[in-house]
Amino acid sequence: MRKSKVYVALLHYPVYNKKMEVITTSITNLDIHDIARVARTYDVDGFFLVHPLTTQRELAGQILDYWQQGYGGEYNPDRKEAFRIVRLASSLEEVLETITRETGRAPKTVATDARVYPNTVGYGALREEMAAQTGTYVVLFGTGWGLARELMMETDFILEPIAAGSSYNHLSVRSAVAIILDRLLGDR
Repeated sequence: MRKSKVYVALLHYPVYNKKMEVITTSITNLDIHDIARVARTYDVDGFFLVHPLTTQRELAGQILDYWQQGYGGEYNPDRKEAFRIVRLASSLEEVLETITRETGRAPKTVATDARVYPNTVGYGALREEMAAQTGTYVVLFGTGWGLARELMMETDFILEPIAAGSSYNHLSVRSAVAIILDRLLGDR
């Protein structure tokens, strides 16, 4: 059993497009549903959906309301349970402030990316740290073509890319969240 608190944050800015320009992506319904279900399955302490635009957060709020208070929650109680841990935030700073306020300590930030960085940490090492120490971590996932390098370099850890033994590495963020949470928090 892990001693640490673990959160997930899905960032829609600052992320890259395929031309490696920093952009803001749109929230997708599939990301909310699938990541909430994976996060709840691995008993994550919270899933933050992060978007700087009020209109996008309002759209996500309507989706959350449907599954938490509306007919969707009555029709599918399992989905309602998964959505229980989803929260909206306008920035990573807001996420970090919220977690710090709730836990009494600033979380360590863990960036994820399909690209290789010189200061990466392996899944096993981070998994052991999370299991052994009473800490707080937030695992950051980017939409589009990944988190902006500047943000990556400000984090406490950068996880090594998911290696599948092939030259192709362009998983959906939903798939990446599932694989990474299993590697960090799954039964071994």
